[in-house]
Amino acid sequence: MTRILVADDHAFLRAGLEQVLGRLGHEIVASVGDGAAALAAIAQTRPDLAIVDLRMPAPDGVGVLSALRDAGDALPLLILAAELDDASLVAAVQRGVNAIVLKHAPPGALQAAITAVMAGERAIAMDLMERAFAAATRPAATGEDAMAALSDRDRQIAEGVAAGLRNRDIADSLGVTEGTVKINLHRLYDRLGVANRTELALLVKTGTHPRP
Repeated sequence: MTRILVADDHAFLRAGLEQVLGRLGHEIVASVGDGAAALAAIAQTRPDLAIVDLRMPAPDGVGVLSALRDAGDALPLLILAAELDDASLVAAVQRGVNAIVLKHAPPGALQAAITAVMAGERAIAMDLMERAFAAATRPAATGEDAMAALSDRDRQIAEGVAAGLRNRDIADSLGVTEGTVKINLHRLYDRLGVANRTELALLVKTGTHPRP
C-alpha cells in the first residue's frame, strides 16, 4: 500500500481520483486544493508519494516540486496535467519530477506510473522527454516573449519586483501570503532563466533577457 497525498483544486476531480486510488489499494493520507496546502500537508504527513495537479493555485504543481527540491526534499512527486506547455514540461523535468501523467492517458497509466516511481524509476513518456529536450535546446525566446507567456498572477509578482516592492508588499497587494510570493518567485526564476530579483527586474523593465 502506498501512502499518497493528492492535490487538485477541482474538488470533483479530486474526489474521483481518490476513489480510483482507493480501489487500487492505496491510502490517501491528505487531500488538498492548492499548492500551499500541499506543502503543509507533505510536511505533516510525509506521504510515500505526492500526486499534484499542474494547474492549481498558490503555487502550481511545478512550484510545489521546486519548493521541495529547493529544500532538499526528494519526495517522489507525480504531476497530473490536462495539458502541458513547454515551459512547465522543461521546468518539471529539470527539477526532477518523478512522473508525469496526462489526464487523457489510457486507463492504467496512473497505476503504472505509481508502480514505476515506487520502484525507483522515472515514469515520463518518451515523447514528453523528447519534447522537453527539444524545448530546452531551442534558441531562447526574447524577454518580451517570456513575459507574455506568464499568467496574470506571475506577471503581477514580476512587475512588483521590478517596482522595488518587498515580498510582503506584493503579497498584500495580491491578497496572498508572503510565503506564497516567495515560492512563486523561485518558480519564476526557473521559468524565465534568471537568478535573482535584479535580473528579473531588468527583464521586466527592458524586455531583454539578462543572460542572452
